[in-house]
Amino acid sequence: MTSVAEQLWDPSDRGVLRLPSGRLVRGRALRRPLPPGPVPDFAVQLLGRRPAGTPWESRWLRWPDFALPSDRGLAGELFAEAWERAGGERVEVACGGGRGRTGTALACLAVIDGVPADRAVAFVRRYYDARAVETPWQRRYVERFTTR
Repeated sequence: MTSVAEQLWDPSDRGVLRLPSGRLVRGRALRRPLPPGPVPDFAVQLLGRRPAGTPWESRWLRWPDFALPSDRGLAGELFAEAWERAGGERVEVACGGGRGRTGTALACLAVIDGVPADRAVAFVRRYYDARAVETPWQRRYVERFTTR
């Protein structure tokens, strides 16, 4: 029997992270072509400049490369929305390269999902990309991320 999450994303597809709750979220690099298969229902785009529109619902979070989100309050709101929607929709988190900002956001989603903040970066590096969360300040951001 397949779970609802597995009906949304194929857990074996590149970039798909399974959170401990079973929710599946896809991380990807916007500089690469859209992968084959289903498109997201909802995306959070983490870029320094406003991205081009998408045929699916998306939200933009201003987040310059190798930096932190410009609006941390909005970041927390978008991460919470992405986590909630991943319970029944195809959710994607994406930045230019798909590692630093995307990995940091995925680690924050892992914290929301119950992974201790001091273990979330290791979780994402193990199950998403070994080089995710590229800078020391991105790692500290995750370690200090709270769901309050």
